[in-house]
Amino acid sequence: MIRLDFNKIGGLVPAIVQDYKTGEVLMLAFMNQEAWETTLSTGKATFYSRTRKELWIKGRTSGNMQLVK
Repeated sequence: MIRLDFNKIGGLVPAIVQDYKTGEVLMLAFMNQEAWETTLSTGKATFYSRTRKELWIKGRTSGNMQLVK
């Protein structure tokens, strides 16, 4: 299992999202421990919104989900 250090950057870690086929970088976001655990349990990319101060599931409103491969 991957171990991340959430004690830095105010409890956040950077998350680079890439296309699994091409390797193209799609976005940079941040995860807190809850977002990381939610991503692992659901398979849906979940991030922490620093501006809204809440979890953000990519695609919840747009329908463009990012599934973890």
